[in-house]
Amino acid sequence: IVLTNTFGANRFTLARYGLSEKVAAINRAGVEISRRAADGRALVFASIGPSGKMLMMGDVSENDLHAAFAEQARALADAGADGIVVETMSDATEAKLAVAAAKETGLPVVGCMVFDSGPAKDRTMMGTTVEQAAAALCEAGADVVGSNCGRGIAGFVDLCRRLKAATDRPVWIKGNAGLPEVEDGKTVYRQTSEEFASYVPHLVEAGASFLGGCCGTTPEFIRAVARVLAG
Repeated sequence: IVLTNTFGANRFTLARYGLSEKVAAINRAGVEISRRAADGRALVFASIGPSGKMLMMGDVSENDLHAAFAEQARALADAGADGIVVETMSDATEAKLAVAAAKETGLPVVGCMVFDSGPAKDRTMMGTTVEQAAAALCEAGADVVGSNCGRGIAGFVDLCRRLKAATDRPVWIKGNAGLPEVEDGKTVYRQTSEEFASYVPHLVEAGASFLGGCCGTTPEFIRAVARVLAG
């Protein structure tokens, strides 16, 4: 599976650049680019990220948020995506709205939360636990539940185990290549592809069905993961 580059292509995020009227066109282009690149060798799942609006602060209503996600999801589905990944979510309510909107397309939907807060780094920024997140995503209709971003791959083993215990859905894990550092004004990730891939057996044992790479990973990281899985 490869993901599209449509993470922020919702009307609210695009409005910052004066592009809110081009939601359909931008999402369609994202799917078309990925389908052309995949050339039948992989499925193309379309990425939907957070809106950038805070429900709890009254920035936006739930109805408006659902409408925005539905608009993006429909454009992605119409363009030929094989599935939709709702990812990097911190607010369980927003995640549920996005998953429900994506499910309306009839495509398979993955729901992913970011667990990077709390003493054990096992809660979302809004304080949602792994178990609460799994329940919310399943209630919204997610076919696959998981976690991405927020921390290095090492921290995903326990998250994966808890997700697996909390749901009967397949588990999707997409970790970062360690934590970012700023060097000469540039963001760099120190972890190597081999170090990253060394956690693959532990994640499989913990119940992961899908493994991939988020921030800081490169094609070589995916090749390394594939080599370990093949073995």
